[in-house]
Formats: sequence, structure tokens, C-alpha cells
Amino acid sequence: MHKLSVRDLDLEGRRVFVRVDYNVPLESGRVADDSRIRASLPTLRLGLERGAALILASHLGRPKGKPNPDCSLAPVAGRLAALLERPVSFATDCVGPEVQRQARALRPGEILMLENLRFHAEEEKNDPEFAAALADLAECYVNDAFGAAHRAHASTAGMASHFERPAAGLLMAKELDVLGRVLAAPRLPLVLLLGGAKVKDKIPVLENLVPRAQATLIGGGMAYTFLAAEGIGIGASLLDRDHLDFASELLRRARERGCEILLPRDHVVAPAIEAEQQAQPIDAPAVPAGLAGFDIGPKTVSAFRQRLAQAGTIVWNGPMGVFERPRFAAGTRALAQAVADSPATSIVGGGDSVRALEESGLAGRISHVSTGGGASLELLGGLTLPGVAALADA
Repeated sequence: MHKLSVRDLDLEGRRVFVRVDYNVPLESGRVADDSRIRASLPTLRLGLERGAALILASHLGRPKGKPNPDCSLAPVAGRLAALLERPVSFATDCVGPEVQRQARALRPGEILMLENLRFHAEEEKNDPEFAAALADLAECYVNDAFGAAHRAHASTAGMASHFERPAAGLLMAKELDVLGRVLAAPRLPLVLLLGGAKVKDKIPVLENLVPRAQATLIGGGMAYTFLAAEGIGIGASLLDRDHLDFASELLRRARERGCEILLPRDHVVAPAIEAEQQAQPIDAPAVPAGLAGFDIGPKTVSAFRQRLAQAGTIVWNGPMGVFERPRFAAGTRALAQAVADSPATSIVGGGDSVRALEESGLAGRISHVSTGGGASLELLGGLTLPGVAALADA
């Protein structure tokens, strides 16, 4: 996890390819949330201060390997220019003779942003020729896109081999440091707060961290598979039948090792997600037939809050309910407040968890808000991230 840093590179007078993660939401042709752009600024400012010419590359959305104006990075270039208070040139492609000409013409202190990498199907296929074409634009390579580090794509993995010293940007290095300490030497007790819909998405973390944690708190749609594995009725709640045996085995192993797992004790239920106006609390672990659980109830919030207050390290990924629906958001909001109030070192990843913090104005009270939901899950699950493995060791 100790990778060569951009700080270790001689950047003066060099063209530096920086893979950033500018996969940001756009509304009416404008950037709706610039937090990922802001997260990249320390690396960009370092490069500019050291006399580099910067070539920035990112993906945005899912254009399916062909140009799509709705996924253009042009609005992002405009927002970046405003944040940096300096011009940002924009290339209408990411490879080809014209892009190469623009890159070669860059002078120290100038910035060129390339058009969406995924306008070329070769990006996600990690095509060697496409990777080589990207690498030919620059003299140094820096990967600061932690949110894309779990993808073996041309810009995150393939092109790094064309450089003698591919390095981590400051954001990438921070993510690796913080998450690495959770794996190596967390402040105890370690408490996991896991939610979201799918058990499958959390399997690596559950397998790798539950044995190390003193308590694991499970909410969200995935909790109902664990309740079903315990023989508790879940009514019409979400059930992942393919992972029932996994849930049962994990609960058994956790008990053998003395790892406490807390499941919901009560719920907010409704006949269906569309019947939000019929939401009602159920003061019992079991969900009646014909109803489905869409949020944790107050008793569960209280039990979870108590464990979070006692934690030394908290890792939170995933909402406690259908957070985008007001009647099912109370559990997630309450635990966002509990995580912020806890004296523990707190690490939060995953889009809805982060959004709950930001909407509540609590993000500034969290020790580390990860920029990569999927990447952080895989890293904490003990998996190798291709974008990290491609970088030179420190």
C-alpha cells in the first residue's frame, strides 16, 4: 500500500498525465456537485507549483464506448477553471493527432482536460494500443482517481506500464493510508456500520473485517437476508436468496469468534415502496406478512447509536433504509448524526452514506470521507485494486 507519491517525481517542465475522478453529476449542462473536483485540487496545485504542464483525464457516466454529449467533460473543465482561477483548455477527444498536438504545445503551468475516456470502448477493455496512445501524450503518470482504482482500464492500469515511475496523487495516497490503517492497526473497538440493498456488494468486507471487528451493525435492505437466515419473518422485505447460506455461515463464524453482530430490532414498514404514505413503525424484529421493511426503527437506532458511541474506529458504508424517500430516511439521518458525534476515527464511503452526511451538514465532522465507494469496499475486503497495483512502490 506504500506507493510512490507525486511528491517524489521531478515535475518541472514535464507533461504530466493525471488520471482524476471527475465522474460528477451534471444538471442542465452544469456540475451539480463538485466535491470530487475539489478533492483533486491539492494534487493539481502541487503539479502547477512545481512547473508541470497537466493533462487531465477522466470518465463520466456510461456513454457505452461512443461519444455522447450528455456525458461530455466540457462543463467539468469550466468548473475546474473557476476553482483553480486559471484557464483550463479542453480537447474534444482523448487520443488522436489533434490531441497530441495540443498536449505537445502545453507549457509549464498550463492545463489540458481530455474529453471523456469512455467515449472509446477501448478504455474499459484496457486495450494496449489505446493505453499506449494515452501514454504518448505525457512524460509522467499520476493516478489520483481512487474511485476508479478498482477498474483495470486503460487509463488506470494499462498505461502505467509505459512509465518508469507511475505515482499516486495526494488523494490516492491519503485514501490508501487511511484505509490501510483500518486493515493494519485500527483504534479499537472497531465497529462496522453496513447497509445498502445487496449482500453481494459487501461480501469481501464482511469476510475480511467482521472477524477483526468488535461489533458489526447491519441495516438497510441487506439486513433482511440476515434476519431470514436467523429464522425471523421478513414479510415482503428484500431477500437475497442466493446469499442466505453465506449470511447464516457468517453469523455462525462471528459468534464463534466473539464478534457481536447487531441486526434490526424494529422497522418502518409499508405495503410497497410506492406506498410511502402508508409507512408505519413495527416494534418487533419480525415483519408481518404483506408488509416490507424500508428503514430501521427507533429501538434499532438507539442500539446502534450506543455501539457507535463506544467505538475507537467506525467504518460506515451504505444507508439504513430507502434514504431517497423522506418517510424512510430517519434511520440513516440519525446514524449519520451518531457517527459524527462519536469520538471514534470515522471512515465513510458509499454514495448514499456520504450524501446523508453532506445534506445534514455533517461531512466536516467525519475523519475521512472516501471518494470511492466500490474501491473502498474492495480495498477493505482485502482485494487488490488494479489501479493501485500498477503504481510503483515507494
